Amino acid sequence: MGFHWSNAEASSMKVLKTASLPVDDANFNSYLSISSDNIITIFSPNPELGQNIKTSFPMIVAEELEADWKNVKVIQAALDTKKFERQLTGGSGAIPHSWERLRKAGATAKQMLVEAAAKRWNVSAASLKAENSFVIDVASGKKLTYGELATEASSIAVPADVKLKDKKDFKLIGTAVHNVDNLEMITGKPLYGLDFYREGMLFAMIQRPPAFGTKIKSVDSTAAKAMSGVVDVVTFKNNVAIVGKSTWQINKARKVLKVEYEKEGNIESTSDHDQIFKELLNSNEATVRRKDGDVDAAFKSAAKVISREYQCPFLSHSPMEPMNFFAHVREDGVELVGPCQLPDISRNETAKLLGIAPEKITLELTRLGGGFGRRLKSDYVLEAAELSSLIKAPVKVIWTREDDMTGGSYRPAVRYRFEAALDAGGNMIGYKLRGVGMNAGNPTREDNFPSGAVDNLLIDSIEHKSPITTGAWRAPITNFLAYAEQAFLDEVAVEAKQDPIQFRLNLLERAKKNPVGAIKYDIDRMKSVIELAKEKSNWGKNKKVHQGFSVYFSHRSYVAQVAEVAMKNGKPMIQKIYAAADCGIVINLSGAYQQVKGGIVDGMGHALFGNLTFKDGAVEQKNYNNYRLIRFKEVPEVEVHFVNNGIDPTGLGEPALPPTGGAIANAIFKATGKRLYNQPFNKQEEMQGVNLGEKL
Repeated sequence: MGFHWSNAEASSMKVLKTASLPVDDANFNSYLSISSDNIITIFSPNPELGQNIKTSFPMIVAEELEADWKNVKVIQAALDTKKFERQLTGGSGAIPHSWERLRKAGATAKQMLVEAAAKRWNVSAASLKAENSFVIDVASGKKLTYGELATEASSIAVPADVKLKDKKDFKLIGTAVHNVDNLEMITGKPLYGLDFYREGMLFAMIQRPPAFGTKIKSVDSTAAKAMSGVVDVVTFKNNVAIVGKSTWQINKARKVLKVEYEKEGNIESTSDHDQIFKELLNSNEATVRRKDGDVDAAFKSAAKVISREYQCPFLSHSPMEPMNFFAHVREDGVELVGPCQLPDISRNETAKLLGIAPEKITLELTRLGGGFGRRLKSDYVLEAAELSSLIKAPVKVIWTREDDMTGGSYRPAVRYRFEAALDAGGNMIGYKLRGVGMNAGNPTREDNFPSGAVDNLLIDSIEHKSPITTGAWRAPITNFLAYAEQAFLDEVAVEAKQDPIQFRLNLLERAKKNPVGAIKYDIDRMKSVIELAKEKSNWGKNKKVHQGFSVYFSHRSYVAQVAEVAMKNGKPMIQKIYAAADCGIVINLSGAYQQVKGGIVDGMGHALFGNLTFKDGAVEQKNYNNYRLIRFKEVPEVEVHFVNNGIDPTGLGEPALPPTGGAIANAIFKATGKRLYNQPFNKQEEMQGVNLGEKL
């Protein structure tokens, strides 16, 4: 049996060339044009970092257009907020925001094509239909291609209102479609920021402070400047840039650069954080996020109180492609090219930095080799722009892997304390959660389940201001909160002598019948994924494995997971993970499966191994030799199921990650009788010597 990576997919123009159309292309709207040879060009405006948006967006347009997918060509659009509105990647919000806009773009062009054919044939538009890039006269069977009608159709007045397809009539949406960049990716064609090259440009690497809380005291660049290929050494802000003709030359030169640093503000080590967490968890200075009922009274009257604490470390985003960006600052304007998740913000921040109008800046997006929230920040874009303005030349700033690990923006370290009060019947009558985070803002999600299902509830938080820079990391906050919450609820269920799944279903039923305060999650959608995961995993029926359950609502969608662990030679082995997801209508079945599986692998790997520590403000893990990521052989079988409820899409880039740690931890408890309270799991005493990647 054979296969072809690019089979049955739309083609993709080279993203690193200026997007241009054939001269005879007829433009219909911001999203699409059609040429006389019947090629339909669809612009995909949002940054593509592996979430499949560059394929899914055009699929939505093509569905309403009734286009033959083989005739579709996809171009990554440059930044243009007048045409495209929300041109960013983050928060799993791209599809929910653009769903209707994309559908209308395709439907509008289709109606204009039908009207053009009606005029040419002198018949009623109602007697015609559009299908597979043709307009067809139903009565006679005669037909015209979209290409034959494009010029006439594009000159027709744009209709103010169009009818969208009934969802039951979708032909393309909901099918499995290959990524439009597959062929380019596997054959090494230029797609990513690191691939970009402009004749005459210079390269730069930047020496940043090795420890958070330090600043430059002195710089000796004599030896570096004397090396072959080095053009200049520039100090700006708290950075020293080595500029030259190749990455190899400037990387060698950076090694002989002599920079002395001195203390500036606090300098923290990981060993300090345990004491900080302990003090803040017992502080009286917490910010109340939600309070329902009389919590003190509930805990005083409780037959049993369960209290547990959970802690996670800082994490690196670790995208495969380190940070990089190209900038050419000229007197008449600025050109920016590279991978970023928030291109409009990057442009605006560049404009502010240089003191010019944003309209004088163009930004061309490349494909992103991963981001996971790291490329929501514009620091590396601003470095390139500022450096170009100083050296008066086009320059591409490139970070090494060590730069990425040591000078980045990390997932905040967080510690939680959960408390539950049970009455004599095993009912949870009180619930408390306190979250303490390092630059985490609000490390709780106070309106998520089980809020609304408990009569007496208190959720509060405290933030510690640390010199260590933090930022959004895939499924911000919930990436660890979900594990802690779901592990705790499992422990409460055991103390209440209830099945873990039934315990959650009972809470949801209570929230539905007698809600306490605001309910900001959909109870029925959460129940549906719980029941689907329970069914598909044969919960409790396979006596050869130990099962752990977890469910979470984040970024508008719902995912339930069951992890299966088997014992081999006294050690727990993760064998399989079942996932049930409700993200509304699935656009691309292939992409959706990979999103869920990828989120699970990411969540599993970081729960098991991810650990970034600091000593005197400096990162101790500088590369993958001592920063552990999950390996292919350690990935278990993953089985994915989707709830088909027909509602508008609600996002899928992040929701599959949060439940994973909890499902695995709960399964390990079933197998070993030992609870895991801290991540990474492989650092816990209970897990020493366990080879989690080994299979039966």
